Amino acid sequence: MTKLKSGAAQALNDVLRDGMTVAVGGFGLSGIPADLIEAVRDSGVRGLTVVSNNMGVDGKGLGILIEAGQVKKVIASYVGENKLFAEQYLAGLLEVEFTPQGTLAERLRAGGAGIPAFYTKTGVGTLVAEGKPLAEFDGETYVQERAIRADVALVHAHTADTDGNLIYRYTARNFNPVVATAGAVTIAEAEVIVDPGSLDPNRIVTPGVYVQRLVLASGRAKDIEQRTVRQRAELASAAAPV
Repeated sequence: MTKLKSGAAQALNDVLRDGMTVAVGGFGLSGIPADLIEAVRDSGVRGLTVVSNNMGVDGKGLGILIEAGQVKKVIASYVGENKLFAEQYLAGLLEVEFTPQGTLAERLRAGGAGIPAFYTKTGVGTLVAEGKPLAEFDGETYVQERAIRADVALVHAHTADTDGNLIYRYTARNFNPVVATAGAVTIAEAEVIVDPGSLDPNRIVTPGVYVQRLVLASGRAKDIEQRTVRQRAELASAAAPV
């Protein structure tokens, strides 16, 4: 059976259900699986636990699931760009589990590697460690963090082959690789899809064994969360006073 599906809705058709845990790749709005996120919104599923570095911004990325009232809990390391998210959290409508960014990445990686838990110094002595087991190693205190295993993982890649091997491009190689391994079912959208054997094995980041379904990403404009620009060096020097 081919992993390639005709569109995001078909790829998600029989895997979504109320109350499930969905892990989503991306960093800000960079490298997010936008088509798959929209298909989740359009499906109408509710009570979701979403695992992601952040929840996008108002009206974009995972922010559209917040707007649709489909999210019950968020496991994330940063939420500062989404005003509606903050409003729902402060109003008690949304449960939030804050996790340090590196710890979140390792929890996802551990989930994909079959490691149930690990110890880290990050968060010891803070609210992050409350209620979690502590242990001492070589005279230092560490906190136990549980791995994350999602029901469904959604990722965005630049190039894929039809076997599901994935290559990421630039900043999109952020949380996508660890999210891809952490799903019981992983669905990838890719900007370019080629035949099996077309990819250089040395460039493949996520092996196809982790990916169950694949869809061609739409040619949409890529949003930038905060655009910051500076003058090119040659222009700045030319404009400098003599």
